[in-house]
Amino acid sequence: MTENMNEPQATEPRAEHLGREARSVASNEVPAAAPREAGRQPRPAVPLSSARRAVPRARRMKLSLTHVDPWSVAKVSFLLAIAGAIIQIVAVGLVWALLDATGLFASITTMMSNTGLNFDLASVLQFGTVISAVTIFSIFEVVLVMVLATIGAFLYNVVCALVGGVHVTLGDD
Repeated sequence: MTENMNEPQATEPRAEHLGREARSVASNEVPAAAPREAGRQPRPAVPLSSARRAVPRARRMKLSLTHVDPWSVAKVSFLLAIAGAIIQIVAVGLVWALLDATGLFASITTMMSNTGLNFDLASVLQFGTVISAVTIFSIFEVVLVMVLATIGAFLYNVVCALVGGVHVTLGDD
């Protein structure tokens, strides 16, 4: 092999990346040093503490989000909806336990019986019944969130084809 490993290799861009490259707003170019005049001695080295330190400039990149993979959106929205459903079931269980501990169900049943209605709220809103209803509701909610997020991804791709996507400027601060 006679190639030099330090020289950059020229490669052809892949077809999927044609026309898509990041553009930097900040200039990364370093000004070229002035050529030395013949007969001039180089300046002595200056200690690091007294040398002027160059302040690095923050880079800013302008990027566009032009495509969202619907399958990826479906997977992520499914997992987030499952997490939300678990949080919802636990929260309802804790609220039910709090209301039962404060005696709300018994006091409402007493109030209803004082008005002449025989209605036992504690038997209707048992813990198992409430948790079952919230679990069924959460299952429908997971499916609905996943379907709506996937439809949203398809709609986003259609709109991006028309207007070019969401433009974002990222900074390296």
